[in-house]
Amino acid sequence: MFSGLLGNCTVSDLQRAESWYTQLFARDPDRRPMDGLLEWHLGPGFGIQVWCEPQRSGHSTVVLEVSDLPEQAQRLVQLGIEHQGLQPGGGAQILQLVDPDGNRVVLSSVVA
Repeated sequence: MFSGLLGNCTVSDLQRAESWYTQLFARDPDRRPMDGLLEWHLGPGFGIQVWCEPQRSGHSTVVLEVSDLPEQAQRLVQLGIEHQGLQPGGGAQILQLVDPDGNRVVLSSVVA
């Protein structure tokens, strides 16, 4: 029945958010479907939308599973995206990030 998912992070400044998420995903947005909306398609059937809605900004959380979490943590430090390092999280390792509006973006990798 369902064939995809687009998580959503609401922001107050689309230009600032675009810069941050472009660094996070290491590429420009895949789509700009309408004014105030950016999309990154991260795999078949899933991705992230960044939506400019100042009155609701900063209250979103998304969790993205990655296969190379230590490598991502190092890359993000080099880009100046601060974090507290890898942490345990429910049978996984997680890396908690916060975008400029306070939205939480958690990168996760299952511990084998």
